[in-house]
Amino acid sequence: MTNLPQVKIDFVSDVVCPWCAIGLKSLEQALQKLDGEVTAELHFRPFELNPQMPPEGEDVAEHLAHKYGSTPEQMSKNQEAIRQRGASVGFTFNMDKRSRIYNTFDAHRLLHWAELQGQQPALKMALLEAYFGHGEDVSSHDVLTRVAGEVGLDAAAAREVLGSGRYADEVRQEERLYQQQGIRAVPSVIVNGKYLIQGGQPPEMFEQTLRKIVAEV
Repeated sequence: MTNLPQVKIDFVSDVVCPWCAIGLKSLEQALQKLDGEVTAELHFRPFELNPQMPPEGEDVAEHLAHKYGSTPEQMSKNQEAIRQRGASVGFTFNMDKRSRIYNTFDAHRLLHWAELQGQQPALKMALLEAYFGHGEDVSSHDVLTRVAGEVGLDAAAAREVLGSGRYADEVRQEERLYQQQGIRAVPSVIVNGKYLIQGGQPPEMFEQTLRKIVAEV
């Protein structure tokens, strides 16, 4: 049997980024289309949209108005566009449940640990769904521990990781690495360390780009 071409994909993103959820679902669909043609090694890399976010978080509407100058009408229009794009790739946004935006550093620490356990993709999607589907506080250790357990990780071990502050240095180092590479917006999808796909692109775009990259390997 011929060995399939392999791609390494670094998915730089945050768990409170709606376009990251859309981009991930699109990438997953593209990889399903390429099943049997390509093998993909997928890693989730940390990016904090709001690294200075206080522990208690902020009201979403106030945060968006302050950060982007968005009016209520613009926010409503943007949220509807996000809902529709999400629905097109099978991700459900319940924006009415998302009243606050949270600090995500501990979520990234837990995702780093989950990668070592071979469960990072499952935890990543579960955290996106917890926040955008149910409006849960993804800075809460109780929420993070429960979600980790729900995807098959050891909940007691997850709680210990969160309480100990482990992997903080590793996450900070990775964040600096991608900032130094010029990553300022997410999702940023880096293929084989040199090809960059940015934004919540449709599945067809991911599929076409990955085919071109594989053809060049």
